[in-house]
Amino acid sequence: MDRATARDYLLAAGIPVRGRGRPGERAAKPAISVPVSTDSLLGKSAIGGTVSTDAASPAPTRAPSASACEPYRELIVEALGHGRNAVAIWQDLVDDHGFSARYASVRRFVLTLRGTAPAEARVVITTAPGEEGQVDYGDGGPMVRDRSTGKYRRTRLFVLTLGCSRKSVRLLVWRSSAQIWAELHERAFRRLGGTVRVIVLDNLKEGVLTPDIYDPALNPLYRDVLAHYGVIALPCRVGDPDRKGKVEAGVGHAQKTPLRGLRFETLEEAQAYLDRWETRWADTRIHGTTKRQVAAMFAEEQPALGPLPLEPFRYYRYGERTVHLDGCVEVEAAYYGAPPGWIGQRVQVQWNDLHVRLLAPKTGQLLREHLRAPRGWHRLHDDDRPARTPSSTVALLARATSAGPSISAVCTYIHQHEGAAGVRRMLGVLALAKKHGPAVVDEAAKAALDLGVPTYRFLRRYLERRLPAPLTLRQVDPLIRQLTLYRDLIDRKTGDPL
Repeated sequence: MDRATARDYLLAAGIPVRGRGRPGERAAKPAISVPVSTDSLLGKSAIGGTVSTDAASPAPTRAPSASACEPYRELIVEALGHGRNAVAIWQDLVDDHGFSARYASVRRFVLTLRGTAPAEARVVITTAPGEEGQVDYGDGGPMVRDRSTGKYRRTRLFVLTLGCSRKSVRLLVWRSSAQIWAELHERAFRRLGGTVRVIVLDNLKEGVLTPDIYDPALNPLYRDVLAHYGVIALPCRVGDPDRKGKVEAGVGHAQKTPLRGLRFETLEEAQAYLDRWETRWADTRIHGTTKRQVAAMFAEEQPALGPLPLEPFRYYRYGERTVHLDGCVEVEAAYYGAPPGWIGQRVQVQWNDLHVRLLAPKTGQLLREHLRAPRGWHRLHDDDRPARTPSSTVALLARATSAGPSISAVCTYIHQHEGAAGVRRMLGVLALAKKHGPAVVDEAAKAALDLGVPTYRFLRRYLERRLPAPLTLRQVDPLIRQLTLYRDLIDRKTGDPL
């Protein structure tokens, strides 16, 4: 007697029969349940009973072996295609679809899909020797003790990878800035012994100010450093790191293999360890894509690298300034003249320890270049000075000439070097002459000329710190009368004749 026949006998006798599966589970799907005849005559006259077809019996749902995630297969497959993990998918199912099963069910289902799903096809980008290099930062550098705080800090890992040979240069730094980012490129080029034609980078602020796949706005300092080395920057499309997958793999290789779990006392020690690993292991490995040794491929690519410039790049600081009403911009408390017609407009400014350059914001054209000036000084180009001296300035110079020769020389120097901005300082020199006397100020102006600082500020401080002249009483002077005259005056007023 088989299972179906025994079930029919039990149902005919009114004895409930548990369905297939474990206790407490719902009935199986109709596809795997045993068919039951609903005819009035059973064909087995010995039983003579009827089979219940009560509609209140539970509706079949799924087989006990099927996953609770099966109805959401399409949603889960789509989420996996977007890079979502099992936790995120389970949370979305609970929030959006009322999913009642636990996270373990989703995790098992995801593992099953990933095991059977074909790998996504990716294109291997092949470049000519010396053609391309890829750069990137990795936040997972080793822990190094900071000398200032005595605590361990996470360092940043910079990686430059050549596109042809996969040779990498890995450098460690504490922090990042536009200048540090550019200096790391210089160090990498000099370690490689040459430059590439194109650098592929991400859209980080140190390199790209405004991302745009067609016309990105590069950081001015980074752009000039690459131009100094004859390199062109090629930023990736936003959200498309696969374009620089070679350096991404290089960053991950360093983070997982030599640096994971290690701590160093100094940054130099960490860099030495990384360089030793690079030479001993990274360069001697057989690359998985090329099936060749990295060092051997780099030996073939190195002659194709571009030559290094004779001098390193001279770094500068940059910013934007507004041209004031006097036609100058302020840079570190000094003032530098812009060409006529730029008052009230914004210009780009680059400066270092020697020069200050004013550039047009849209075209980058050089407007003016000045030597660095001390604090409070003005630098004006000769072409920007007025062709004729105003009559008021001529009158001031004439007053200075009448005050004294040294005062005239100081005022003339101020007018020649500061132009219209020096009018107030000439007024200040004349005010000092009125306050302290022309002779005293002329003596101070002579000292200023001898010391090479003919400025109003020096004259004022010189006179403030100058010791006052001692007072002396004269015994003989035309203004002092004889004592007999005072005696006769007193006698007359008192009426006491001798």
